[in-house]
Amino acid sequence: MENTILVTLSRQITLQRKMDIIANNMANMNTPGFKSDELKFEEYLTPIASVDGFEGPDKQVKFVTDPHLIRNMASGGERRTGRELDVSIGDGGWMVVDAPQGERFTRNGQLKLSGEGTLVTSEGYPVLGEGGEITFEPGETGIVIGKDGTISTTQGNKGRLRIVEFQNPQAMSKQGNSLYNSDETPVDSENPIVTQGAYETSNVQPMKQMTQMIETVRAYSSIAKMLEAVDESRGKAIQQLGRTDS
Repeated sequence: MENTILVTLSRQITLQRKMDIIANNMANMNTPGFKSDELKFEEYLTPIASVDGFEGPDKQVKFVTDPHLIRNMASGGERRTGRELDVSIGDGGWMVVDAPQGERFTRNGQLKLSGEGTLVTSEGYPVLGEGGEITFEPGETGIVIGKDGTISTTQGNKGRLRIVEFQNPQAMSKQGNSLYNSDETPVDSENPIVTQGAYETSNVQPMKQMTQMIETVRAYSSIAKMLEAVDESRGKAIQQLGRTDS
């Protein structure tokens, strides 16, 4: 009976974790460049006791664990805005950002100019070009961002966006504000694809997330009822044993 309670509790813990991830996905369904997450459940078998002398063979107990977080790295949709500083990056590419913690990476293409004329993210972090920060002089107009990330104005070339790629993007970790980090050394993209006047939307699928949320709530409620029934059975057993002893 104790094993039944422990197994069901392990399942409830993983379902609660799943609900937290679904809630985070839903909260970021309008965040440009956001990548949705999903848990991968696994079965954990308790080791069999090796001590001799038991009346029968020891049995393995199966628990539920959630050791793997899988990130959906598929591109979101492309939203056209016509803004000259909005950019959408092709599949596999990441812009490099100079964040307070060091270089970070993003696909959020809603860019702007700081008060000093530096190209920055919507949170104000400088977007790096191949030669460092990209800055504009007061009064510069006609900003054009080419397919390869080259930026120019009426006063000439301003540099080129640094677009990088990763061999294992699944290993990247979220840092907040649409920023990601990786222990892997990025490689400069040989053929970056940049679209001006558009940005990538979140790849969260609201209907899928809502369906998963409903399924998770139902599963959690079902397990709660099972725990209640087990607890009731244990209570009755204790009462019955108490009458027998008396």
